[in-house]
Amino acid sequence: MSFIRPEVRAIFLRWREALIGAAVLLLGLYWSFGVTPGLLTWVGYLALVLGAVLAFAGMQKGRARMGGGGPGVVQVVERRIGYFGPLNGGMVDLDAVTSLSLDPAEHPRHWVITHEGGPALHIPVNAEGADALFDAFASLPGLSPGRMAATLKQEGRKPIVLWRRADLSKRIAQLH
Repeated sequence: MSFIRPEVRAIFLRWREALIGAAVLLLGLYWSFGVTPGLLTWVGYLALVLGAVLAFAGMQKGRARMGGGGPGVVQVVERRIGYFGPLNGGMVDLDAVTSLSLDPAEHPRHWVITHEGGPALHIPVNAEGADALFDAFASLPGLSPGRMAATLKQEGRKPIVLWRRADLSKRIAQLH
C-alpha cells in the first residue's frame, strides 16, 4: 500500500536526480553558512558545488525523460543498445553508430540510430527503459545532453540529425 499518489510518484521519479541535487545543495548551504566555522564549512562548500552539478545534470535528464508505457523494451548493457519491439528490434554497439537522429513524424516519436552493418534501428522515445538511452547517447563524442533534451521538445515533421560520426561527415563532404 502506497501513501503517494501515482501521479506524484511519477513526477518524483522523473525529476529524481534534480531533487537529489537540490537536497545536496541545501545541505551544503546549511553546512557553509548555518554552522559555526570549521572543517564542516569547507565540506559544505564542496557539497554546494556537487549539489549544483547534480541538480543541473538532473534537470537535463528530467527534461529528456519521456516515461515508459510505449511499445517495446530498451536495454543498454556495456555500450550495446538493444531494442525489443512488437514488430521490430535489434542490437547496436555504440562504437558502430554512424548517426543519431530524432524522427518527429512517427507516432510516438522515434530515435533513429544508423550503424555499420545493418539497417537503421528505430526506437520509440517512450519505450520501456528508453531513459537509459540519454546516458548512452551522451557518451557519443560532441553530442550535448542539453541539445538532446531541447530536441525532444521541438515540434516538426522532418527528422532532426543530432549527431554524425566525424569520419562520416568527411566522406560526405568528399562526395560533393
